[in-house]
Amino acid sequence: MPTENRTARLTILIDPRKKAVFERLCAGEDTTPSQVVRQLIRDYIEQKSGHSWQSEYNLTAEKSAAAARKPRAR
Repeated sequence: MPTENRTARLTILIDPRKKAVFERLCAGEDTTPSQVVRQLIRDYIEQKSGHSWQSEYNLTAEKSAAAARKPRAR
C-alpha cells in the first residue's frame, strides 16, 4: 500500500478535555493522534462510499492527472 501524500492540513476545534483524553489514549497505544484521525477518515470513506479508501484515493488521483493532461481551451 503506497504512503499517503500528507500535504493537506485539516484543522478542527475540540474540547480541551476531550483532546487531553484522546492524546493520552493514543500515547497508551503508542500511536499519534494524527495516525488515529487518518484511520478514522479512511474508515469513514469506506463506510460512506462502499469502496476501499485506496480505490477512492486512486480514482481522485486519476481524475486529477487526467484534468492536468487535458489541454485548456483559449
